Amino acid sequence: MALSLEEFVHSLDLRTLPRVLEIQSGIYFEGSIYEMFGNECCLSTGEVIKITGLKIKKIIAEICEHIEGCESPQPFELPMNFPGLFKIVADKTPYLTMEEITRAIHIGPSRLGHPCFYHQKDIKLENLIVKQGEQIMLNSVEEINGEIMVNCGVVRNHQNHSFTLPLSQEGEFFECEDEHIYTLKEIVEWKIPKNRPRTVKLTDFSNKWDLTNPFPKGFYGALILKPVYEIQGVMKFRKDIVRILPSLDVEVKDITDSSDANWFLQLLSTQDLYEMTSKEFPIVAEVIEAPQGNQLPRSILQPGKTIVIHKKYQASRILASEIRSNFPKRHFLIPTSYKGKFKRRPREFPTAYDLEIAKSEKEPLHVVATKAFHPAHDELSSVSVGDQFLVHHSQTTEVLSEGIKKVVNVLACEKILKKSYEAALLPLYMEGGFVEVIHDKKQYHISELRAQFRLPFNVKVSVRDLSIEEDILAATPGLRLEEAITDSYLLISDFANPKECWEIPVGRLNMTVQLVSNLSQDTESFLVRTLIEEITEEQYYMMRRYESSFLHPPPRPPKHPSVGETKVTLLTLAEEKTVGLPKSPKSLHVDLSKKLHSNQPDLDSKVPAGCQNDLADLEKERSKSGATAVAEIFKNEKHQK
Repeated sequence: MALSLEEFVHSLDLRTLPRVLEIQSGIYFEGSIYEMFGNECCLSTGEVIKITGLKIKKIIAEICEHIEGCESPQPFELPMNFPGLFKIVADKTPYLTMEEITRAIHIGPSRLGHPCFYHQKDIKLENLIVKQGEQIMLNSVEEINGEIMVNCGVVRNHQNHSFTLPLSQEGEFFECEDEHIYTLKEIVEWKIPKNRPRTVKLTDFSNKWDLTNPFPKGFYGALILKPVYEIQGVMKFRKDIVRILPSLDVEVKDITDSSDANWFLQLLSTQDLYEMTSKEFPIVAEVIEAPQGNQLPRSILQPGKTIVIHKKYQASRILASEIRSNFPKRHFLIPTSYKGKFKRRPREFPTAYDLEIAKSEKEPLHVVATKAFHPAHDELSSVSVGDQFLVHHSQTTEVLSEGIKKVVNVLACEKILKKSYEAALLPLYMEGGFVEVIHDKKQYHISELRAQFRLPFNVKVSVRDLSIEEDILAATPGLRLEEAITDSYLLISDFANPKECWEIPVGRLNMTVQLVSNLSQDTESFLVRTLIEEITEEQYYMMRRYESSFLHPPPRPPKHPSVGETKVTLLTLAEEKTVGLPKSPKSLHVDLSKKLHSNQPDLDSKVPAGCQNDLADLEKERSKSGATAVAEIFKNEKHQK
C-alpha cells in the first residue's frame, strides 16, 4: 500500500529501522536526485532508498502565553545551539499502551533515556503490585523469550525493584513531572516525543549568546517546541548518505521484506560501532562521513580513508577548566596517561564550609583571610583581612541568641599569632574569603595528584608532555582539576599503519563508516596515542551537571547589621607583613610546623615565600588581562585600573 512520504514518517516506528522504500509516484527531472540546501529534494518513480534514521533538522518555537505590551508573537526558529536552559512541562495526554510510549519516546542507555510515567490504577504483576500514581522508570526495551518487553523499575525505601511490562500492556500512562533542567540539545535528542508537541519553560539564558535573543525581553515562560524532521538514508548502489525532507510530495511503498541486503552498503555511525559486541572487533572500515573539527591528524579520518577499529572500551579522564579572571574559559579532558608534570596552585574558598570539605589528613590546610567577618555571637571568632589559620575539624558549639542557647556548626581552627596560636571557631555558614598558602613545591604527575589529593584541585603545568606535538595545557595560566569521569571510546588506526592507534570519544565525535571486513585478531601490542581533548562550553556543563552532589552549607542566619566586608588585593596581601608559624602548643602540630617552616629564617617574616610567589604569579596574570587582582582569587570580576 502506497503512502505519502509524510504519512510514512508519521507512522514510522523508529525501533524497526532500517526500512527500505520504493518510490511509487515521484517527481521527474533530469537525473533522479539532486540536492538543494543540503537536502535531497527530488525522487523519481522506481527509486529505492534505505531509511537509516529520522533526525530533527530544526525546531520551531511558539510562545504559549500572552505577553503584556507585546503583539501575539509569531512562531520562530530556535537555533539548535541556543544557550538556554529549559524545564519540561509534563504531557497531560495519557499514553494508552506501552507500545505507544516506545514508539513516541526515545528509551536508551543514556541517563537521559529513562523516562518516567505513572499509571492511573494499580498494576498487578506476578511478584509485585505497582501502585496507582507510583513513578515507573522505563530503562530499556529488549526481546525476552520471543516477546518485546520494556524493562522498568520503581524505587521504594531507596531500593530499586525491577520488572518488565509487555508492549501490549494497556492503561492510562501519564508522564511524570520532571524537575531536571535541560539544554535544547538534550531536549531535541531525548525529550521530544514523536508526533506530539513538547511544552517547555525557559528557565535561564546565557548572556554570552552572540546572536539576537529570539524571545521578548525578560521572557521566562512556556513555549511549544515543534520539530522539523529530515530523513537520512542511502540509495540503492550508492555510497553517500542522502537527506530528504518528509514534506517532499512523493508516494512510497515499504518493500523491506522483499529487498536484498546487497543493494545497499552497510553504513555505521560511531554509536552503532560502540553498540557492537566486543567479539566483533577488530574490523576494517572505510570513512564515508568524517567528523567536523576533530583533533586527530587529518590523514586518519577523512572520506575515503580505510581505518582499523580495534576495540571499544571505557577510559578515565580528568575534567579540567582554565583558571582565568575573564571569559571565555577553556575546558579540557585530560587522559590519565598524560606525561606532563604539575605544580600546585592556591585554591580559593568562599565559605568556612568549603574549608571543611577541602581539609585533608595528609597536611594541615593553611589559609589567609581575604575578607573581614564579624560574628553575631561572642562565642565565635572574628576575622580580619590578612589573618592566617590552620584548619582542623568541624564540631558544634553553643551560642547565646536573645537569651536562648543554640547549637551552631563551626570549624575549629588555630589562628596564627606572632609567637603563638589562638583557638578560633568559625561558623560553617560564614561567607568569608580565604586563599590557600602553598608550601609544597613538589612536581606531580596526574596519577599522583589523583591518588594524594581530593578534587577539585588547582595546578599549573610545570613540565609539558614532550610525547605530544602540541601540549595545549602548557599555555594555560592555571588549571582547576574538577573531577574524574569515565567515558566511552573507540580505538582506531590507519589501515596502512595499524600499530599506531588513537582514541576517539563516542559521544563527541560523529562519523559514518562503511564496514569492509573483519580482521583476524592481532595479539601484538600497539602504541596508543591519547589526546588532550578541548571541549565546548555546552559539553562541559553537560558533564558537570552529572557530578556527585556535594553537601550544601547549613543555612546562614540574618546578616549582622555591623558586618563589614573588606576586600584586599593579592598584591597588598603579598606585601603586607605577617608573621610566620610558631610552634603550636599542641604536640599534634609541632612536627608539622617545623616541616612547613623549616626554610623560614625568622618569625617576623612576610606571607610565606611559596604563597608570595603564587600570589605574585596570579597578580601578573590579572595585570596582563587589564584587571586589578582582588582577594577573591579567580573570581570573574573586572575592575578597571
